[in-house]
Amino acid sequence: MQPDILETFVVETPEHAMVLLNPLRAEILGRLTEPASAAEVARMINETPQRINYHLKALEKVGLARRVGTRQVRNLVEVLYQAIARTFVLSESLNWNPETVQKMKDQGSLSHLITMTERMKRDALVLMERSDENAEIPSATLETSIRLQDQEQRQAFVEEYVSLVKGLVEKYQARSGSKEEEAFNVVLAVYPQLNLGGETK
Repeated sequence: MQPDILETFVVETPEHAMVLLNPLRAEILGRLTEPASAAEVARMINETPQRINYHLKALEKVGLARRVGTRQVRNLVEVLYQAIARTFVLSESLNWNPETVQKMKDQGSLSHLITMTERMKRDALVLMERSDENAEIPSATLETSIRLQDQEQRQAFVEEYVSLVKGLVEKYQARSGSKEEEAFNVVLAVYPQLNLGGETK
């Protein structure tokens, strides 16, 4: 019998909060509302089972995910994990000042940027191999830079950028079941520009 999963878990310790602010671990927990193995989660988010297994053990260690059983797959026994809740909410009792919260969000965004960069590189290599086999691979890239005055302006720029992209996605999203539809990944990243010495401008 599987243990009950909570609808909401209130995060009251910095240890739990730091784990949830890691984008990959937060994404893994979001996939574990139903029991799943490291291999299944890896397929869901296009990651390696070894990397997912490492993060699952970290989530289990702090008590945000738990083992709920095993399953025989060919000659292997897969461990099944499940999140302890469907949603996680940061408690106001943590009493973090705004600067600390912003710093943690920034660190989480940088971690996500590294994860996405690795994923894009891996996907691009596979697509290049298919292109070498004369397969048509439609793709597009856009790179630009912008000077933003302060934190308030940076935040406003990101929020408006995300809103515009969301509107485009909703406008062009194909109806489910269309024979001609093709899925594409869209990545948005905003980070400080570096000079040749590695320092931010």
